[in-house]
Amino acid sequence: MVKALQELADVTIHGPKTRLRGVRAPKVEPRPWIDPFPVCQTLTQYHIIHLGVQETVAPMKIVRTRQTTTYFLACFGGKGRVLIDGRWRVCREGFACLLPAHTLNAFEAISGSRWDYCWVCYQRPAEQRPVAGVSPVMARFEALPLRAAIEGLIYECSGPSQPSLLQQWTDLIQSYVMRFAQPTDQPDQLRLLWERVLSHLSDEWTLARLAREAGYSNEHLRRLCRRQLGRSPMHQVTYLRMRRAAELLVTTDKTIESISHEIGYHNPFVFSNAFTKWIGWRPSEYRRKKVPPSAALR
Repeated sequence: MVKALQELADVTIHGPKTRLRGVRAPKVEPRPWIDPFPVCQTLTQYHIIHLGVQETVAPMKIVRTRQTTTYFLACFGGKGRVLIDGRWRVCREGFACLLPAHTLNAFEAISGSRWDYCWVCYQRPAEQRPVAGVSPVMARFEALPLRAAIEGLIYECSGPSQPSLLQQWTDLIQSYVMRFAQPTDQPDQLRLLWERVLSHLSDEWTLARLAREAGYSNEHLRRLCRRQLGRSPMHQVTYLRMRRAAELLVTTDKTIESISHEIGYHNPFVFSNAFTKWIGWRPSEYRRKKVPPSAALR
């Protein structure tokens, strides 16, 4: 599946029955589907470039081969497919997903099913940390409050444009995204564990060591990660390594061998194969095809 997508250019197909409404930040690169959105200055405080609500059916497909933005999607009706960790997964009502920058991202409507969701898209400056360092990729999330806040901001931007209300709606939207990206019910031990892994990606991480550092049994850590992050502990380590590698390939001139060692791979060929599986491009191709952030907006 990744190989098939790898051969595609970026794709934006909304389909004739798609209903789309949203708000965009100032100075966002022109896109036919985003140009009609009203502009909201307050989005820039959180590096949000656009957000909105979409109600759609097939054919609808989005492919971003060199994604440089972080994209949050929360489903409030029906179901669609999202490419996560190189596999298609169904995102249905009551679930949300956070798609990271520096990877191959894709999502599409499923034939015969409607798909209603709201989204928030972030442009991450080079010096800024991600929306959340160890965010879940797909997990349960009640989207209706976020949808209501987005609809409120759309209304305010389209008419009254009262500055205080624009600020309040924007703050509320950011708070709802953070509820997903930085869940308060995530145990401190788990949060601290992933911060430690991020700081020492070159270390030899095993399930036993992860569990020991977190103070859990192997099985309890496995269950906790599945519930909190939607991944096994070792898949989370790989995810953090691949995301860091993609970032280094885009933002530095370090050699692929140097990057592989920095994130914990002694063999650059093993790293290259893992990177291709997770990101969708070989490291050398990914670096050659890199684009400036402003050119890869959704």
